[in-house]
Parts: sequence; structure tokens; C-alpha cells
Amino acid sequence: MRIKPVLALLVALAGCASMAGAERAAAPVSVKIIAFNDFHGALEPPRQAVPTRGPDGAELRVPAGGVAYLAAAVQRLRVANPNSVVVSAGDLISASPLTSAAFLDEPTILAMNMVGLDFNAVGNHEFDRGREELLRMQNGGCARHTARAPCAVDPDFPGARFRFLAANVRTEEGAPLFPAYGIRSFGSGANAVRIGFIGLTLRETPTLVTPAGVAGLGFGDEADVINALVPRLRAEGADAIVVLIHQGVATEVAFDDPSCRGMAGDLMPVLARLDPAVDLVVSGHTHNAYLCDYGRIDPGRPFLVTSAGRSGMVLTEIDLVVEPALGRVTGRRAGQLIVQGEPYDDPSGRPVPLSDLHPRFERDPAVAALVDRYVAAAAPLGRRIVGRLSAPALREAAPSGETVLGNLIADAHLAATRAPEHGGARIAFTNRSSVRADLVPAADGGITFGQLFTAQPFGNSLIVKSFTGRQLRALLEQQFASGSNNVARPAMLLPSRGLSYGYDLARPEGQRILDLRLDGAPVRDEAVYRVTMNSFLATGGDNFTVFREGADPLGGVLDVEALERYIAAGSPLDPPAADRITRLSPP
Repeated sequence: MRIKPVLALLVALAGCASMAGAERAAAPVSVKIIAFNDFHGALEPPRQAVPTRGPDGAELRVPAGGVAYLAAAVQRLRVANPNSVVVSAGDLISASPLTSAAFLDEPTILAMNMVGLDFNAVGNHEFDRGREELLRMQNGGCARHTARAPCAVDPDFPGARFRFLAANVRTEEGAPLFPAYGIRSFGSGANAVRIGFIGLTLRETPTLVTPAGVAGLGFGDEADVINALVPRLRAEGADAIVVLIHQGVATEVAFDDPSCRGMAGDLMPVLARLDPAVDLVVSGHTHNAYLCDYGRIDPGRPFLVTSAGRSGMVLTEIDLVVEPALGRVTGRRAGQLIVQGEPYDDPSGRPVPLSDLHPRFERDPAVAALVDRYVAAAAPLGRRIVGRLSAPALREAAPSGETVLGNLIADAHLAATRAPEHGGARIAFTNRSSVRADLVPAADGGITFGQLFTAQPFGNSLIVKSFTGRQLRALLEQQFASGSNNVARPAMLLPSRGLSYGYDLARPEGQRILDLRLDGAPVRDEAVYRVTMNSFLATGGDNFTVFREGADPLGGVLDVEALERYIAAGSPLDPPAADRITRLSPP
């Protein structure tokens, strides 16, 4: 009778020995996640630099970007670790330069197929041309959903070989627009591990996209959606969980400093609610580059939070060490890699040379050939001279939040709609987020259509509506208190010439706009004013809901056409000063 317990003990010991042997055989697996975000169709080097510092602490600007260089950098990282995956946290397409936008961002999808992108979480800009066009980006084909004809260069557009993810986007029937997640396996046998990738956009997307772009779609709470998916991924064998989310923050430290100091923004409430089982959050939307070991903020949630900025200028390389026997992550590391591209001269004429302190990359030949083909196709349209500027018109913000280029665009919109038959406008506003690139004239002052398109890439039409002076004050107050707009992160409207005011952020909400004047006269609460805005703002975009209240709307020309006409009519045109808004409280 005693034999059975002894046999049972021997079987148990043998089982322990077998498990111990399996654990010894199952060595940790290191998986490299190569991440970027907010690429926005930046196929060519954007002639911008990543600010960093040299070994002596001196400021250093490193020229970066260009998808052929990005492809080379990705390939170098993949060679270093075959267990790798490439991901994007949204806004891969739209708000793009002419080379991509003129062809409905088809070349960006083709380039990313060649780069080897695996997953892209949809961002708000993926919806700019509507759901059917976005589905075409995934599935391919040449069905026409926009004013611009598809497949103009490549007659058989195949669509994305990578997967769009949209965990919090549902159709009218409650069905997912795209899959909520994907799972990738690495290693084999006892060393096999599985990583789940959840992709989603910010729930405020409907406030950032024209209504036609998101008609019938629902956008769920980010943290609720993520947390509901964690048990499902675990049940499907995921050893690690990665979130790709098109929402972000800002920090007070360098792009490669993981300390999280000064971390603030709309992603923070989402992070604070995430299931601690999440291992990594790859973020975007704010165009800021950062690394954060979130465990320094909340030890109960020791995941990493990263962003690579924008336009393919930086890649974030993240290493997750996964223990197969334990089924969880035991090590995390993240770093930033500048995708060093081509030297250039900045708007002031200062050279921005390549740096020997950062890796250099040769253009990937196949990707470069694709880009060159589309550059050639766009060249006749892009190189046309539309007029001349006497000086650069830049997006750099004055202390008031104004920009010279934003004011110039507002002036152009006013000029296009001032005549009674075109709306009778007396005021025009544009939003800073719609202005995407500086206008830097050539030596002879020349400005090309390609430059205008890069600065105004959305194809918005102009709308004129009537507002009372009281509504105008409420509208301007929304720069500092509406949705995600707040005093720490205002969404400034740029005004046309003749409108001026001051603001004091130390005053209570609703009382911050002071001395609002039009052509020197006070704006009266009961008076009615005709106001021009782009079609995005007209439907409440950027949380400016007062724009929806305007009466007697009248449509007009495209924003980029208005800008072209204005520069042509005034050539050589002097850019306006940024002196229409006065900040009355200290920064």
C-alpha cells in the first residue's frame, strides 16, 4: 500500500525535473520592435533636422528623413535581430507633401510595403478622405472615392501588405472597421513567444476630421477598449502586449531621455487607466519625440511609452525580453535612432551638414527608385512658379502664438471671399494645425505650387458664415478651453489683417479675450460679421464648436487655390508681421 505514494512522489519528481529541463531549454527571447508615427507621406527628405547635442554639450542639428533612408535604417535594425517587427502609431498617410498627396498617398503605401511595415494603427488623418478610400488603401484597387483619380501612375494599386488596426472604431452595425489587434510569433519550440499588438486612434477623431470622413463610424474610449482586449490576447497565448495608439503627450526633456520629466498631455489619463499587463505603448499624434519609463510615474504600471516624432525622421527601437517559460516580459529597453538623410541649407541659409556622431544610411535602391518615379510624375505640377515672396513666411510661433505664415494664409482666405458674390467676408481665420510647412522663396523670390501644396495639403474648401460679435468672443475663448484645447496647449486661430485682440490667461475662463477690434473699431456683441474659415473648421474641427453655429453659409474655392491667387496678385508679396494678437499674461 505504500508503493503508490512512493510511485506518485517519483512521478512528481520526474515531472519537476522535466519542467526544470524545459525552463533551462527555454532561453529568454529578445524581440526588437521598430516604431515610428505620423509619417504623413514624407517620401522625400523634409529638409528638417532633429535637435540634439554633441559630446561637449553643444547644440547639434542632424538632417533627417526620407523614406529611402528610413528603409535602409529599418533593414539595418532587422539584420541585427531577426526577431523584429515594424509598427506605426498612425497618420501614416494624408496631410502629405505633393509627391504623395497628388496620387492619393498610393506611393506611401507602396513604399511602406517595401520598408516591411507590419502594423499601422489608424490615426485621425487616415479618415481625411473617408472610410471607403481608407479601405482602398488596405485592400487595393482603383475605385474612385475622391475628386482626384486613383491609380494615375501605377494602374494596379495592390493596397497595403501590412495590416491596419482600429480597435476602437466601429461601423453603424457595430462591426469593426479594421481588426482590433494582431499577434506575431517569434522563435520556435520551447523558445517560441507571441506578442499581441492592439492598434487604435484617439476617440476625439470625429472632432479632427470633416464629418463626411467619419460618417456612421463610432469611436470608443481608448483605455476601456484596450483593457477589454487584454484577457482575449492572453487567452490566445500572447506573452507580451503592445499598444499602438494615435494619441500622445509632451515632455520637458530631450527626445532620447527616458526620465518622463514634465510629461503631460491627452494620453496621460489613458495611461493611468491601462491594465498593468500592457508592456509597451507606442504613441503619436502630437509630433513630439519622447521616451518614458512610465514605472517612474506609476510603479504599478511599469510599461514604456514612446514616440518617434514625425515624418520618418526618427525610429524608436524597443527591445522586449520575453521569458517563454514564464509567459511574460522580464526586460524592456528603448532608444531613439535618428534616420540621418541629406544635408541642406535652412531658411536662413545656414548649412545643416551630416553628422559623424550618428549613423549614416545609404538610400535603399528599390525604395529610392519608387520615390524618384513619383517625384517625376508630380514635378510638372509641383515646379510651376505661382508668384514671389520678398522674405520667408514661417510657421515659427511668436510669443502670442501667431505665425507669419498662418497670418498670410488668413489674409489670402479673406481676399478670396471678400467680394459680396463670394461671401462678403470681413474676417478670416485659419488653424495652426492646418499649416504644415514653411514657405521659403528661391533666390529670386519664386514660390512653387509644390511648396503651397506642402504648406496646405488638406484640400479644404473655404466657407463663409455669419457670426455675432458675442459668438466671435466665444470662438476665440475656445482656443484655451474646448475639448483638448487648454491654457497649457492652446489651439491658436490665426486672424486676417484688421482683426486684433489681447488675451490674458490669468483671467477666468470666458473672460480671457480683451480689446477685440476690427479695423480699429471695437467688435460689438450684437453686430453681425461675415467670417471665412476652411471646411474643416466650419464643422467644428480642432474643438472649435462655435464655428458650427454660423448662419447663411456660402462655399468657396479650395484653400490652396486662394493662397496661390493671393501670392500671384501681390507678387512680389511682403509677408505680414505676427502682430495681430497680444499676450497680456506671462508665458
